Amino acid sequence: MPVKQTIPFSFGTFFITFTCHNWLPLIDKVNGHDIVYSWFDHLKSKGHYINGYVIMPNHVHALFSFIETDQSINTIIGNGKRFMAYEIIKRLTEAKETELLSQLSSSVEQKRREKNKKHNVWKLSFDWKDCRDKKFIDQKLDYIHNNPCSKKWNLCVSPAEYIHSSAKYYIAGEQGLYPVTNISKMQDIVFTKVL
Repeated sequence: MPVKQTIPFSFGTFFITFTCHNWLPLIDKVNGHDIVYSWFDHLKSKGHYINGYVIMPNHVHALFSFIETDQSINTIIGNGKRFMAYEIIKRLTEAKETELLSQLSSSVEQKRREKNKKHNVWKLSFDWKDCRDKKFIDQKLDYIHNNPCSKKWNLCVSPAEYIHSSAKYYIAGEQGLYPVTNISKMQDIVFTKVL
């Protein structure tokens, strides 16, 4: 999957954002929060960490800590987006959302269509920020957790009320729907492979 800039590291903590094609509320449309959680489970099964997240109607913000891997982080995220896209398309098909499916299909560029791509579920690129500084990490977690409360969204009054977020854990100390690893614990984790 194309990115604005390739992640040049094989491990580390990153603030990642990926967005539905044309900002369409596809996650909301298919009630697809569980699809994102399944991908989180896959990341955990590979030894990576989910430190914070919010799943919005049309985008996801997350703070991930990746252990050193032979696969590029870009590939890991690209594969995750592909996995989630298949499930979103499957649910749209089952719901007979033909107009929406047609819109997602007609937006695929010819070059990608030749490589058998059938739908644009996500924006081709994703945004990332390297997170090494505690102040910057705290700023990103605040941004993630306050996103549902913003005037644009107005999905809840307080961040801890939004169930598809790690805000409850960081604010009240109680794990929410999806358990995360506190970012403060990452200083004790060995990110690189031990030879």
